[in-house]
Amino acid sequence: MCISSYVCTPFRRIRAPEVDRNATMSDRERQIIDQAHKVFMRLGIRSVNMDDIAQHLRISKKTLYQFVKDKQDLVQRVVKYNCEQHHAAITGICERGLNAIDEQFEIAKFIAAKLGEMHPSIHFDLLKYHPEAWDLLERTEKAEIYECVARNMEKGIAEGLYRDDLNIPVVAKIYMARFDAVFDGELFPESEYNFQDIIWEVYRYHIRGIASEKGIKYLMKKVKREHATA
Repeated sequence: MCISSYVCTPFRRIRAPEVDRNATMSDRERQIIDQAHKVFMRLGIRSVNMDDIAQHLRISKKTLYQFVKDKQDLVQRVVKYNCEQHHAAITGICERGLNAIDEQFEIAKFIAAKLGEMHPSIHFDLLKYHPEAWDLLERTEKAEIYECVARNMEKGIAEGLYRDDLNIPVVAKIYMARFDAVFDGELFPESEYNFQDIIWEVYRYHIRGIASEKGIKYLMKKVKREHATA
């Protein structure tokens, strides 16, 4: 029996870019992409050139170019690698058997930690200097967020933690729009805010907006526990 007319209507999924998650990568190639990812996360993208990457890896540029065509290619592959790593981590959280509120909290915590490790210029660098990589990142992340939030709402409704009258497609897209605002440097200047605080508030705001009475009680207890252990 359907919980509500909204839940019975399948939510329209956002098409993610095709990513072959079974594609093989040599150990050496994976090491190069992984280390380049770490360098970009720490220093940004524009400020790092191929000489820097080769020096960090302790290999010659000639060797580096055996694995990637140029910096554009490297950035594109690092973004794809980053998306695959995030997908695997979020899938792992969703397979832990947590209730919907705890699951969303763990995902928010993971995202906050990753954003905290990221150089503040990365999104600007991608948008301005590597538009193809930016497009891949944006489309993949939006599809991932939408799918994750929509499934979490379905789960929370079934558990009685979320309201049973939610319009899942609309709420999922509102959450996506809210998440985009996190990266608005004018709205949240880096000098005044940190990603962890913003993500935590987005999480609480989202859950309180969709939770049932039972869910709100559970959330309040969880917030108290988190503050007590902070």
